[in-house]
Amino acid sequence: MNFIYKLLRADKNTREGVIAATSALGIFVNLLLAAGKVLVGALASSIAIISEGVNNAADVFTALLTLIGTKLAGKHPDEKHPFGYGRIEYLTGLVIAVLILVSGVEMAISSVKLIFTPQELSVSYLSLAVVAGSAVVKFFLGTYTIRMGKKTDSGALEGVGEDCRNDSFASVITIASALAFLLFGLSVDAYAGLITSALIVKAGIGVLRSTVGEIIGRPGEAELARRLYKMIRAQEGILNAADMMLHNYGPDRWSGSVNVEIDHEKTVAEAYAFLHALQLKIMHEEHVTMVFGIYAVDNDHADSHAIRSDIAAYIRTKEHIKSYHAVYVEPETGKIYCDLTVDYALKDWEALRKDFTAYMTGKYPQNALELTIETDFV
Repeated sequence: MNFIYKLLRADKNTREGVIAATSALGIFVNLLLAAGKVLVGALASSIAIISEGVNNAADVFTALLTLIGTKLAGKHPDEKHPFGYGRIEYLTGLVIAVLILVSGVEMAISSVKLIFTPQELSVSYLSLAVVAGSAVVKFFLGTYTIRMGKKTDSGALEGVGEDCRNDSFASVITIASALAFLLFGLSVDAYAGLITSALIVKAGIGVLRSTVGEIIGRPGEAELARRLYKMIRAQEGILNAADMMLHNYGPDRWSGSVNVEIDHEKTVAEAYAFLHALQLKIMHEEHVTMVFGIYAVDNDHADSHAIRSDIAAYIRTKEHIKSYHAVYVEPETGKIYCDLTVDYALKDWEALRKDFTAYMTGKYPQNALELTIETDFV
């Protein structure tokens, strides 16, 4: 792999460099396999081997697509796309998934046609040897590509690896059906094609589901948010954190915001010192550019403890309320501010608003209430 890194002038220690080098390796190997199979197929007058070579040439396209997608995704932000081009990788994965599905469907159609209009097979042990050798190479190339895809969190690279490894499985099925014909005179080529197409379609659906999941909302977002909450709440000077929002602009590009509760007596300089240090820590460890909003918490207010106690008593009777935060009594007006965090099973937020407002009005008739209802991630 080192010569590929040098050829591409890619850094093996960067995500982009690893993806580019792995894609280039796939292009190089598939080109060799395609050229070798077409040459052997032409010399042996074997349509089967030539077809295998054409299939390898098509695999060059998916690897090239991943390489181009990665390069485009790495472009610097500009006026048209101020948050960068990272999401191009998701589109690349989507195209690869569609290509895999199309190839699987086309193979299924061809196999069905072959069942109803059988054709005489032209198989030799030479062609089987070539296909077997190719299957071994494609299996290891696919396994390596999938591993690099997981390592770099690249759905497109994983899709290419799945496609590559599926080719090796398809070759095994092709070999088995050819041996059945050579040894026993059984023509099961069409049925073998149906099995292969089913495997390819299944893999394509898996890649498509994963890619669409990335576009709609990444599967790891909730886990990332939990890690961030834990890190933020552990910071000295922060009493609590809530209202987190995360935005993804590519596999390793995140921006986010979160509100933190800080004692109202902290100065701006004191708050800045630990918030800035925390911001840098989150950026380096989780690759998230985090912006902090601040809730001032006055635990010394005469009514503060009583209000918190009453709110805690209320939420203990409600199964869909997970927690409360941002409780603050405005000194000049006496207005009470409070946020309630609810689960996703609660559908009637307005009923909760009316019920909680009535409860607090009964407890504190002289104080106006400013209530915000939200989920964990706003």
